[in-house]
Order: sequence, then structure tokens, then C-alpha cells
Amino acid sequence: MRSRSRETMDRIVAFAEKFYIEHYRTPSVSEIGAGAGISKATAYRYLMEMHEKGMISYDGAARKLTTDRISKLSPGVTVCPLLGSIPCGPVELEEEHAEEYISLPVSMFGGGEGYILKASGDSMEDAGISDGDYVVIRKDCEAREGDIIVALTGGNESTLKEYGGIDTGTGEAILRYRNREKYPDAEIRVKKLSIQGVAKNVIKML
Repeated sequence: MRSRSRETMDRIVAFAEKFYIEHYRTPSVSEIGAGAGISKATAYRYLMEMHEKGMISYDGAARKLTTDRISKLSPGVTVCPLLGSIPCGPVELEEEHAEEYISLPVSMFGGGEGYILKASGDSMEDAGISDGDYVVIRKDCEAREGDIIVALTGGNESTLKEYGGIDTGTGEAILRYRNREKYPDAEIRVKKLSIQGVAKNVIKML
């Protein structure tokens, strides 16, 4: 096999790594050819030579291509719908429709079923949640006292608050504000409460 262009080899590696980051899988031979500006047959011959030279690891049968960088990337992602805003002030009706779907790395955000909400208001400032922050909510874990939760009240109103447990005297669920300067000791008490998830991460825009 005659030696091939190093520039094309570098282009193949760069394309494969970019493709993996965007799609969480390695590209097919056809996709590599299109991305590198060469034919599928030529792309295959390049992959075989690059594999023989130790530049990449390529398994044609499994259609798997690995570079040094790809081997260090975590393949695990979880896809969460972005459902819009949720108030961190007075409770309001929540718009529950997905604006888009966002992929989050499991290594940073964990796995499980969840969704993302955009916080509005300032009642959770002391918990590190500010107006405009994106809050990652997990639906598949149990809420405990002190957790930040998405609470759906009896009037089908939702809000993001700290869960204060159940008042044993009145049977009311307690939802606490976390902004002592502006809302000292403020809380909401409801007879009927449905917990829609527990806040696990906050994504801030700088």
C-alpha cells in the first residue's frame, strides 16, 4: 500500500473526534469520506493504513474507530428536555412543554430520568440558584427534607423551593424560601403537594 497524505490522515482524525463529540458515536466510513472530502473506498484504505501505523484503532467489522482523544472521552450522556421557566418567587402556572432537548455528560451530571428548568425570581439565592440559571431536575429519586424540589401544589401551580417536610400538627407540606435577606423565614404551606423532582445541579451563564 503506497503511503498516503498525512494532511488527509490528520483531517480524518479531526473529523472523527469532532463527530464523536457531537453525536456520541464514531462516524461510518461513508461519513468519514464525506467529512474528509474523499470517497468511501479511499476513506476505508486510509483507515486501514492508519490502523496499521498505530495512529488509530479501527475495527471494520464493528465499525468502531478510536483515537487517543476519543478513548479519553466519556461516552455516557443523558438527554433532558428543557421545559421552560419555573418561578423562584410567587408560585405561577408552569408551561410544561419541551423547548429543546439537551445532552448532559453522565460523568458530571449523573444518569437517570430528568429534565431542565430555567429559574426565574430570587427566592432561592441562598441555595445558589439565581434568576436565569438552568436547574437540572431528577425525577427518579426520593425527596428528603432540605432538598430543593419542584413542587406542584393542589391548585396545579408549580414552584422551586426547599422541601421542609410535613407539619405533623396540621399535615401541611412546607416549602421554604432560601433568601434570608429579602424573604426572612418566608414559606408556603399546602395541604396537597406533588413533588415533580429534586434539583441536583445548577448551570449558570456567566
